[in-house]
Amino acid sequence: MIGKPTRLLLASLSIFMSSGAWADFTASPSEARAIAKEAYLYGFPVVQMYKTLYTQAVDKGGAHFKAPFNRIDNSAQVLTPKDNAVTTPNVDTPYSFVWMDLRKEPLVLTLPKVEDNRYYSVQLIDLYTQNFAYLGTRSTGNNGGHYMIAGPDWKGQQPVDIDRVIYSESNIAYALYRTQLFDDKDLGKVKQIQNGYKVQALSSYVKQPAPPNVPKIQWPKPMATMTEGPQLFRYLNFMLAFAAPQDSEKDLLARFAKIGIAPGAPFKVNQLTAEQRKALEDGITDGRAEFAAFKKAKVDTHQVTSADLYGSRDHLQNNYLYRYAGAELGMFGNSSDEAAHLSYVIDSEGKPANGARHSYTVHFAKDQLPPADAFWSLTMYDAKTRLLVPNHKKRYLINSQMLPSLKLDADGGLTLALQHHEPPKAEQSNWLPAPPGPFYAVLRIYLPKPEVASGQWKLPALTPLK
Repeated sequence: MIGKPTRLLLASLSIFMSSGAWADFTASPSEARAIAKEAYLYGFPVVQMYKTLYTQAVDKGGAHFKAPFNRIDNSAQVLTPKDNAVTTPNVDTPYSFVWMDLRKEPLVLTLPKVEDNRYYSVQLIDLYTQNFAYLGTRSTGNNGGHYMIAGPDWKGQQPVDIDRVIYSESNIAYALYRTQLFDDKDLGKVKQIQNGYKVQALSSYVKQPAPPNVPKIQWPKPMATMTEGPQLFRYLNFMLAFAAPQDSEKDLLARFAKIGIAPGAPFKVNQLTAEQRKALEDGITDGRAEFAAFKKAKVDTHQVTSADLYGSRDHLQNNYLYRYAGAELGMFGNSSDEAAHLSYVIDSEGKPANGARHSYTVHFAKDQLPPADAFWSLTMYDAKTRLLVPNHKKRYLINSQMLPSLKLDADGGLTLALQHHEPPKAEQSNWLPAPPGPFYAVLRIYLPKPEVASGQWKLPALTPLK
């Protein structure tokens, strides 16, 4: 059953779309510039998420289409450099995808029983890119179950055999499944597990008549430059129609309305004056500059880590710069309890990693491998594309499952080679191929032990070879 707030929101959206009304631009140029900076940092993750949503759930003829809304798609293969729908993708865990439209009724996600030594998770993400809950090994165990995901206005009765009801603050949300793959021979087992992931509308699950249909959504087609200028606010307005305003953001949204940002309202870039448009563009430039300075001073030096950038609204505490950074550096990153993401962007001398200039090593001392209750992996990315690095060995990572085939140092430590040039055959087991140019590498620790969060375990340096 659709709650009253949702009906009002849908009605408002219908009025906006039919009448052509839009929020008035009332800010002075200087005020508009300051608001645009805030709104850009706030809205970029939402619009960046929309790119993935459209590609995976709307554009049925596209190369990266997965499945329509409220249906699951399983990808039982390892990603390659050709996969570009998501930046900084992981290759440890084949994905399953469900884009959820919760306006009409909740969805029931059924998980199968999975063997105890295999990690799996379902990351539940609202349209702000915040992780509002998890299912799987850490949070609900490996015994499977039935979990209901409801929109913010649902008021119905919980079926008796539902293990847990989880509310999303937005009516559009994303369920991103990860199933650990041990090696190439394990793909068949992963497919079997993925076949056990079921998604049903609540009415279908309880075998009752479905609620009335909700209005069909007219999805705006993405533009190549949609996150680079004032047109970002057009897509932000569209997406905000699917999320009820939060009490903590009412003052912020009131400021945004002064430059034409309002849920469901058309944002007509072509009706801006030259002065208004310049103010918005300058504000967006200011937002980018703030992120660039923050990344250089805090992220690249590991003073701020993925543990700070990804998580729930309560965890992020409405820190929109952090949320922006998470979306810019790698969409849909895990919360810190689920996985730690530690990046190599600069080397031990403070210089950007570049495979054309140096070969590098990462040395783990004896008994100092990444402390994980599940597993760890180190994955290489091209800094220009933020995608995997093509190489003739088709090796995109080194992970803990490969330890038996890696060569240990004489003292029992482990040294990995991150370089573009192919090393001698005897040293290739520990080689992670880098591009002939800028790169970054991400160490992922799944179910990290407490010493990771406490800082007791230190990330070893990326050391250039002279």
